[in-house]
Amino acid sequence: MNTLANWGGGGPGPWILFLPLIWAAVVVGVVTFVRRTVGRGRRGPWNPMDRPAGDSPLAVLGRRFASGEIDEDEYWRRVSVLDEQFGRPGR
Repeated sequence: MNTLANWGGGGPGPWILFLPLIWAAVVVGVVTFVRRTVGRGRRGPWNPMDRPAGDSPLAVLGRRFASGEIDEDEYWRRVSVLDEQFGRPGR
């Protein structure tokens, strides 16, 4: 009695077991690619160490002002210091 899809009689033999493994590898590769690219906008997966845009000093300062940690005078004082040190983008 021959096993593995009639190996001795000209069937595909044990290589038939690799077909599901190949498809599983393809599916895992596609899922990995989609998870790394979708939701990142135009950045793509090439710079995973980039900071999110919400972590800029002005964004942190704005969040602190919005939550009430600092008052309006402190906010504008710190914005002017940041502007003097780093300049505004696009200027």
